[in-house]
Amino acid sequence: MLLAPIMALVKPFAALRPRPELAARMCELPYDVVSAAEARALAAGNPYSFFHISKPEIDCPETLDPYDPQVYARGRVNFLEAIRQGWLVQDPSPCFYLYQLSQGTHRQVGLVAVTSCQDYLQRTIRPHELTHPDKVEDRRRHIETLEAQTGPAFLVYRAEAALDAFVVERSAQPPALDFTAPDGVRHTVWVVSDPEDIGWVEAAFQKVLRLYIADGHHRTEAAARLWQKRNGAGASAYFLAVLFPHTQVQILPYHRLVRDLNGLSADGFLQRLESVCVVQRSRRPDLTQPGQLGLYVQGQWHSLAWRPEQMTGPRQADTLTVSLLQRHVLGPVLGIEDPRTSQRIGFVGGRHGLDELVARVDRGEFACGFALAATRIQELMAVADAGELMPPKSTWFEPKLRDGLFCHLV
Repeated sequence: MLLAPIMALVKPFAALRPRPELAARMCELPYDVVSAAEARALAAGNPYSFFHISKPEIDCPETLDPYDPQVYARGRVNFLEAIRQGWLVQDPSPCFYLYQLSQGTHRQVGLVAVTSCQDYLQRTIRPHELTHPDKVEDRRRHIETLEAQTGPAFLVYRAEAALDAFVVERSAQPPALDFTAPDGVRHTVWVVSDPEDIGWVEAAFQKVLRLYIADGHHRTEAAARLWQKRNGAGASAYFLAVLFPHTQVQILPYHRLVRDLNGLSADGFLQRLESVCVVQRSRRPDLTQPGQLGLYVQGQWHSLAWRPEQMTGPRQADTLTVSLLQRHVLGPVLGIEDPRTSQRIGFVGGRHGLDELVARVDRGEFACGFALAATRIQELMAVADAGELMPPKSTWFEPKLRDGLFCHLV
């Protein structure tokens, strides 16, 4: 598929940022990867915690609906207080920023910028998954009430050698901010404020034909909805993002758990699988190669290899391992037609890994678990370029960006 010569608009902005000495206590995981109870516990005794702003329900009665207007109003009060106290300070002029995340041996450096809501609506910025209307509306109301986007979307672009070289050179300089979070992820920030550098970055991104949403579909859709509501007014035309070259991002596996075998015995289930897979008893699966698939049932691992005739389909997304599993096993054999709404399916993603899958099956919470190799970033971009969507829970990007590290006032 040929890409149209349309570039994504990437612009500097004057970020509202935490004072460096407060960043470690202030910046938190994305609002949508922790529950209200978890956020309440993590923020206990810490007035600086950004959860008071990104998840303001933690400062409201637990009986209050999290979508009640009082919750958003509390978030605005907390946000304005953080500014009044000087915990958050806005840069005097528009800048770009470099944001490095280091986890173990993994390192990735992205460009923090704002990019166009119109580009997203016109699909120059491409999604790969569906959004839920209630979650989009929640974030739209949060942005509108605070008049700020308080956490970035995670975007990916096809790597450009010149941009890579620029990032290496600038990130060799002393950082403006550097801290290690409680989960061991190190966060380092450099400010790109020189007008010549800013102009160079804007020009360099004119060679980037597409941006892809890796994480943050609901944030992005919410920002676009607010821009439409405001008829394109002001800074709401842009949304906050961190842009990473595709060669640096890390996608971890996203496994499936199923509560029952749809009336089949374990032996009967394995026999049904033989019609679409070669099934062999195995040791714990090695998921380092694309397309690998393991099944854990009744305390035993099995390797599954798709039969060649099953690995076709008219769409780009049809050949993904997660799509093949849904089309050939979860739907027709186990009766899970819609994994978005079924109560019979569960998911284990990220660093929780195979140990968590095995433990939940062994405890009897689930009847079996499917271990999948991680989706590759090239597969995600190919699906998005085809204008298609991936099945739910296809990707787990790690490490996670931190909310509160950069805010974009709208």
